[in-house]
Amino acid sequence: APSAESYLIADNILDVCQKAGVDAVHPGYGFLSENPGFARACANAGVTFIGPEPEAMEAMGHKTKARDVMMAADVPVVPGSEGPVAGPDEAVAEAKIIGFPIMVKAAAGGGGKGMRRVADPSALHAAFAAAQSEARNSFGDDRVYLERFLDRPRHIEVQVLADTHGNCVHLFERECSIQRRHQKIIEEAPSAFVDEAMRQAMGEVAVQAAKAVGYIGAGTVEFLADAQRNFFFLEMNTRLQVEHPVTEWITGLDLVEWQIRVARGEPLGFTQDELSFTGHSIEARVYAEDPAAGFMPAPGTIEHIHVPAGPYVRDDSGVSDGSEVTPLYDPMISKLSVWGRDRATAIARLDRALAEYKVVGLTTNISFLRRALVTEEFKSGDFDTGFVGDVIDGAPPVDS
Repeated sequence: APSAESYLIADNILDVCQKAGVDAVHPGYGFLSENPGFARACANAGVTFIGPEPEAMEAMGHKTKARDVMMAADVPVVPGSEGPVAGPDEAVAEAKIIGFPIMVKAAAGGGGKGMRRVADPSALHAAFAAAQSEARNSFGDDRVYLERFLDRPRHIEVQVLADTHGNCVHLFERECSIQRRHQKIIEEAPSAFVDEAMRQAMGEVAVQAAKAVGYIGAGTVEFLADAQRNFFFLEMNTRLQVEHPVTEWITGLDLVEWQIRVARGEPLGFTQDELSFTGHSIEARVYAEDPAAGFMPAPGTIEHIHVPAGPYVRDDSGVSDGSEVTPLYDPMISKLSVWGRDRATAIARLDRALAEYKVVGLTTNISFLRRALVTEEFKSGDFDTGFVGDVIDGAPPVDS
């Protein structure tokens, strides 16, 4: 059951491929989806890996290498260390040069794992050790690096899609600033913060970043933006993102379909000028966790689950009555997304859907999500990555 004894063992997966006559593997969101060794093992076994080339994963999957590639391509990056730092003492010295507050981040990581915010030198040793431990357990690589923490940043990402014929486009941006423990819980497209000039500039930079590493397939270039709409490269996820449905809602494109088409050698059937988006989409991640206890996971057995439905409502899930949420994996139950003709309509539709979402048998964050949606800050679009904690903290019950 532990991932290190199951999903992270490439030979076991390829053994299944051979026995079942599989000709291609879609790696999903985690585990081996950004592992160049697995991609190469697939190729050696005659199985198509539905994702980018191993070299692109190596360039972008290691965060400090990605920073170097982006700086060489004249893409703006957040100030930070030039590479992994050897130990806590070196981290303190580097941090004093970069400036506090500082972020300690896993070099081989993503998804908020192996990441700690540090306000002053006295807390850096403990944060360094914790980030290293989490990075080692999550990615099998305990190297960490440092980045300056921007004041009131927005976390905005741009979806890119590239084929094997030299074509690369962006599919506009997603707003991902509503986070807890550095993991996203509410995402939307487009961003209420991004104006047309910023959208065009970020899209061009994202395509530039993808082309710099010869990227193929669907990928996500993540940025941090300050209040003046200056944006900085954060990292590139060389896989499909959990929040990809909001991009699919507004563009009408099926990203998984295009991943498969690209892997099959097909060219993109459209140019950047032909792409546009319509309406607004929001996704909420439903977790088995307790917001009132610091969003700690709340594993257990789902005795009964009732999932909302209806026009412009989509629930992506892998659980049902009797499913067990174990402490071994991320406690996400599902991702619930909606589309509306405008942002206000999408907010109202998602709130209605969450009111209908019932999970019996364990604690969830549904009430918290509903409370977040009705805050003035969220409704106005005036928020940043500090929303959870600064604006809303914990989840008093919402009358449904």
